[in-house]
Amino acid sequence: MELRTLQYFVTVAEELHFGNAAKRLRIVQSAVSQQIARFERELGVRLLDRTSRTVRLTPAGERVLAAARDTLSAAARVRLVAGELDASLRIGVASCVTPRLDRALARLREGDRVLEPHLVTLPVSARVDAVRAGELDVALVRGAFSSTTVTAAHAWSEPLHVVVSRKHPAAGDAAVRLCDLDPDGLRLPAREVDPPLFDAIVAALPLAPERLPSGDLLAVLFEVGSDPRGWTLMPAEQLGGDSPRLRQLPLDPPLEVDGHVVTSLATPEACVASYVAAFADWH
Repeated sequence: MELRTLQYFVTVAEELHFGNAAKRLRIVQSAVSQQIARFERELGVRLLDRTSRTVRLTPAGERVLAAARDTLSAAARVRLVAGELDASLRIGVASCVTPRLDRALARLREGDRVLEPHLVTLPVSARVDAVRAGELDVALVRGAFSSTTVTAAHAWSEPLHVVVSRKHPAAGDAAVRLCDLDPDGLRLPAREVDPPLFDAIVAALPLAPERLPSGDLLAVLFEVGSDPRGWTLMPAEQLGGDSPRLRQLPLDPPLEVDGHVVTSLATPEACVASYVAAFADWH
């Protein structure tokens, strides 16, 4: 029995959909199906009831799911202990480097137990999956995030800012109110780009967006920069300031989005606390 097989099973059990599980695991669906079928033959029990429309856990599947999660957490703990001598810390991040990240890396290198961070750029869902599988020690996630399969510790809060074209009527203002912005001008990345952040931003809006978001952040910023009515919302640290085409403005009244440090369930509380302290706001 391989840890990889347990990870496949846990992912299918969480998604209850082979296609979605394959996307999270970044492999083809047939490989997931083959691994689950082989796992069931190895155990001699049916773990999942499948129809053309639904997938659900059997009673045996429920029991195996709990044991598989415990095993993966224990394996992550073994990796953590094995890495304590070289003090390497694998951190899953977005593609942008922010002042907060720079400060946190410096703090991690200066503590009582010096850590050598290694940054790994991954999409949000892949970051969390990598922490769950023990492939990363820490992941950074902004927005509305909670989980029963990893530890999510609130570490900071940062303002949401409006980003507009320099040709936008509000571009010269010191701050902007959401109610003064044209709802038809709102542009957002697709939810699958960053589900926790998307959910937090939509929750902050007076009305849900009527236009279905599509594309990634770069495409959204290009659209906003080309449209005098266009605008988007994003964490203040994500863009890193103004650009020749875009202006970043604070909201009046201000709104904030939370930032989380995500670790394995097997990570000791003292380690989680040190990671949170590294990424927390300066006081």
